[in-house]
Parts: sequence; C-alpha cells; structure tokens
Amino acid sequence: MQKTTLMKIQKLIPINLLNPIQYIHASLLSQWILNWGSQPLKFSEASAMVFSPHQDDETLGCGGMIARKREQGITVAVTFLTDGRGSHGSVPNIQDQIIQIRKQESLKALGILGVASSEIHFLDKQDGSLPDLNTSERQQTIAHISELLKRYQPGEVYVPHRKDCHKDHEATYYLVKEAIAESGIQVELLQYPIWVFWRAPLFILLKLKDIRSAYRLSITSVQEKKKIAIAAYPSQIQTLPRGFIKRFLHSEEIFFKAES
Repeated sequence: MQKTTLMKIQKLIPINLLNPIQYIHASLLSQWILNWGSQPLKFSEASAMVFSPHQDDETLGCGGMIARKREQGITVAVTFLTDGRGSHGSVPNIQDQIIQIRKQESLKALGILGVASSEIHFLDKQDGSLPDLNTSERQQTIAHISELLKRYQPGEVYVPHRKDCHKDHEATYYLVKEAIAESGIQVELLQYPIWVFWRAPLFILLKLKDIRSAYRLSITSVQEKKKIAIAAYPSQIQTLPRGFIKRFLHSEEIFFKAES
C-alpha cells in the first residue's frame, strides 16, 4: 500500500535538475572544511539527543554519530519537530499520505542506525510553521522539548545549524536553545549543517567566525550503515537536488560547536 502510494506521488514530481554552481560550491566548501577548516572531534561516550525539523535531517546530518554511539550502547533519543507534510510541495491530496510515509521511513532509518522506536518522538507541528508559531504554541513547544531534555538528561544535543538557510531548520535551533535554558541542564550543543553549504555563499552568510567552530567526526566504521539508512528515505531522495546527498556520504561528519 505505502509503496504504491509513493510511486504515484513520485510520478507527479519533476526530477530536480542539478544546479552546477550550487553543487560545485557545496562540494568545495565541505571538502575545504573537512581537509583544512575543521578540527577533529573526539568521539564522546555522552548520551545524545538529536532534534530534527523533518524526517531525514537526523540521518543526513548525524547518522554516523548516532550509529557509532548506539554500537557502543550509548543512549540516543531523536525528536522530530514537524510532520514533514511539505516535502512534495503543492501536489494535491497527498499530504496525509506523506506524513505517514515519512514517519515510517524515519522509524526504519533510525532502526538501521540502532535507535529503538521508544526513543523516537514526534511533535507533529505543521511542516513550515515553526518560525510562525504564535506565543502559546511556541511556549508549548519549548516546554515539550524541555520536558524531553529533563527526562533524558543528555550530555550532547544536536540541532540544525543556526544559519541553515531553511526556516524550519533555523527555528529548530532557537526553539531547542530556549528549551535548554528553560530546562536548566548543562549540555554540549552541536550544530549539523544540511542546507547551509548548498545555499549560503562562503564569507557572505557563513563567515570565518562560523568556520572556526567546525569539527569533523570520523564515521568510517559505520559509513555503510549510514548509507543504508539514508536509502530508507525514498520519498525524500526523489525530491532533493541531484548531487545533494553525495555530501552526506563522506567518512566524516561536520559539526559546529555552539554555546549552550
């Protein structure tokens, strides 16, 4: 049933053409950071929480880290803030199906990475709405995140980059940052880039002071596992620009440290 629905959806969506300039920029920037512009990040045995605006961001940005920790028996919890309904644009009559498809894909991908379904949480905010939550909804979301933080007491928290060039991604960073302050716990906050390399010209949005906080984590031992987990998101792979996923298949993941 799900496979048939997905095939129908994909037929309605034009395959994204490769933007050569964006691809070259993203490739050069990520390679420069990996080879010269970052410091090695020592693997930590601290428990972790990953906050993902949509179902796939956690695997693209943090899949290797998640798999490494889980192979060591370290607790990793993942929270999705939105329902992901907007990934297929304005194609009619499919948003309810997309919500369910993406949820099932996330459970499968995280299962591959070693995360139990009991450690996966869905806040189900409407995709695209995070920057525009009214005061009550915003405080409710922050309170929910704060409760999860207090429940898990993680040593590390992973969020999208604060300049990630996507409104839900950037809003996730600030919602989680406020929740950390509200919870009163001490954590190391690390940002994972998804769109910033693709969309942000170097030194215009992403400046040297941002680059100085870049770290690289080796995921060689779980690289294949991450690749399989990414492939568990067929509904999203179809919609992403050609060449986009290639950056996430490296043997190292990039993180930017932030003050908590």
